Amino acid sequence: YGFINTCLKSLVVEKYGEETWEKLRLQAGVQDSFLTFEVYKDEITMQLVDKACKILGVPADMVLREFGEYFFEFCKRSGYDHMLRTLGGNLYEFIENLDALHSYLALSYQAILFFFVFPQEMNAPSFRVEKNEDGSMHLHYYSDRRGLCHIVPGIIGAAALDFFNIEISMEIVNQTEEEERTGKKEHIVFLVTQNPVFSYKERNEFSSSSQYLADSEKQVENQLNKEDLEKAKNTFRERGSSVCPVKKSHWKTIRGIITLGKGKLLRGFDPVYPKSLWIDTKTFCNGLPFHMVFDKELRVKQAGVSIQKIVPGLQTTGICLDHYFSIVHPEVPFTISSIQKFINSQFVFRTRREMMPESWKQRPMLELRGQMIWMESLQCMLYLCSPLLRTLHELEERQMHIADIAPHDVTRDLILLNQQRLAEMELSNQLERKKEELRILSKHLEEEKKKTEALLYAMLPQHVANQLKEGKRVEAGEFKECTILFSDVVTFTNICAQCEPIQIVLMLNSMYLRFDRLTTVHDVYKVETIGDAYMVVGGVPVPVPTHAERVANFALGMIIAAKGVQNPVSGNPIQIRVGIHTGPVLAGVVGEKMPRYCLFGDTVNIASRMESHGVPNKIHLSSSAYQCLKYKNFEMTERGEIEVKGKGKMHTYFLVRNKTATENEIMGRP
Repeated sequence: YGFINTCLKSLVVEKYGEETWEKLRLQAGVQDSFLTFEVYKDEITMQLVDKACKILGVPADMVLREFGEYFFEFCKRSGYDHMLRTLGGNLYEFIENLDALHSYLALSYQAILFFFVFPQEMNAPSFRVEKNEDGSMHLHYYSDRRGLCHIVPGIIGAAALDFFNIEISMEIVNQTEEEERTGKKEHIVFLVTQNPVFSYKERNEFSSSSQYLADSEKQVENQLNKEDLEKAKNTFRERGSSVCPVKKSHWKTIRGIITLGKGKLLRGFDPVYPKSLWIDTKTFCNGLPFHMVFDKELRVKQAGVSIQKIVPGLQTTGICLDHYFSIVHPEVPFTISSIQKFINSQFVFRTRREMMPESWKQRPMLELRGQMIWMESLQCMLYLCSPLLRTLHELEERQMHIADIAPHDVTRDLILLNQQRLAEMELSNQLERKKEELRILSKHLEEEKKKTEALLYAMLPQHVANQLKEGKRVEAGEFKECTILFSDVVTFTNICAQCEPIQIVLMLNSMYLRFDRLTTVHDVYKVETIGDAYMVVGGVPVPVPTHAERVANFALGMIIAAKGVQNPVSGNPIQIRVGIHTGPVLAGVVGEKMPRYCLFGDTVNIASRMESHGVPNKIHLSSSAYQCLKYKNFEMTERGEIEVKGKGKMHTYFLVRNKTATENEIMGRP
């Protein structure tokens, strides 16, 4: 399920950042997000773990252990805290009931499992725990998936510290492969040792009160009758500690079974059993309609009435149980020794299709879920079970009714409650899918928005475009000094007369692409293009003191760039004229449809005249532009006085080169 991959993503993002996750998922070749109840392939998770090891430079066992610790916290945050906390009163009981939790979640969520979440056709890991005399435990871990065992110490360690305030160490003492009914299983045996965790305050209190405890011990021991004390201690030894073993002192043992100063036993409960069983056989089989008793040879000795109704063969005493049922969970051979090995697990039986009446063979097979109890005195196994049904639909498919289930059996309530829960989960899945679709649409929308903005900013200055987007009116601005450049193609009219229109378009596009790149290199603003005319300005819309130098360098780049554009008529490089003038302008937005940022003033006219009165492949400067560049490391030559249309005589100059910049720097090449 996506729950696992979502947890892994959350771990990487929280501890290493979004960039690390993005790099990790790209290398693993997986998507960015996962649906909680969607089934994904194991390979995706294994790829993520493998790439995480390489990117973070951490061994796989450390990554898996850290993932285990984080997964426990992730489960708590996801609403499983209460469920996990109530599994057992100590670590031993907690681990012992993990398989039962798996079974419940498989029923409720159709295979969402605690230590790893797998689709229904896959098998969950299984756990078996044994207490040792020295207070340690042996934890047996069985799994179809190899190499994931290091997750277990992470999760168990986090649960022990959080729920029971004890620190544990887990080391692998044995690792084998066992041949089971479904194939080879990895069998890992962990040695679990533990120590209680005391807070700073608890340590101080324990230290300061040691003398008081010694005095109290003597006082209470004197108050207790020796016989009562011995009886209490023996009872405690027989029952064993309920907390998974931490070795206790003599005084701690006494304190655990009495109330100070009163001598009242707290844990001295002994159950009372009747001398004979006050229930007849018929009532027992009717009251527990789903139960079976079988011996070491798997011969059925007794069965409940409802299970006899579903499996008629059970009415014949002495039939072999494995002829009519197969074990679905745990994945063990159908032998009494295998069942005893996993006696703390919940067992799921499934009826065998070939043993059912002919008219029933089209129905789905019934599954039973329950616990095994070994009866030593009878050398028989009691299987107390209920039908494993998730919904009313499954009940109907097997032609069963609620009445077939005993009134005291909570399976009745589970079927009805789960029916509602499945509907809620389906709604939740639909909402999650819609949310994911909206997220993707939002992402695409953001990408399209960026493209639109990039296009808008190419047409208008950014601050002007932002004002227009906000519906504000853009006021015209006066700029006291800026530098304007015009350029055009020499003999453009003749070229147009001798070429196809598409050739002209391709030529201009090739030229303008080169010029546009140079505007970025030298940070000048492109005002517009009309035909073969190209207009840029420096110092507008953002005033800068270096406007003249920027435009001058841009002009030098234009001359070089134009040599790379071919004249479609002659095949030679095209020639351009460039004119530059410096002076004041008024700038503003005109029009509502296709608004344009335009410059107004005599400076624009003079710059245009510099271009039209220029010389091919030369950069023509007015005297004001010359004055701005005079002491800026540019080489310029005097042209002298020329007659300028509408302006009379003007003293002009030619820009030759930048004395300090190389051609690569002018062109923005590396």
